[in-house]
Amino acid sequence: MNEQPIYTALVAEGSAVPTLLCGHCRSILSRARIFRNEGDSQQDVECMTIGLCSADDCGAVNCCDAAMASIDNPEQLFGMAS
Repeated sequence: MNEQPIYTALVAEGSAVPTLLCGHCRSILSRARIFRNEGDSQQDVECMTIGLCSADDCGAVNCCDAAMASIDNPEQLFGMAS
């Protein structure tokens, strides 16, 4: 079985707005590709918030739980346009 590794997203330092980075390639995770791991979007990982990297040569799955916990208002991420 070939399981895809799950990376841990990072918070961009010094960013004026909350910005998450891919734990694999350090590209910015698009807010349009960060979602709650529930309902129809449920993935088989133990993570409440998933971020999919859209970089051409990456495509990593990121767990955003720790990064979101370090943001003062994590709901702000879901309310902003990408």
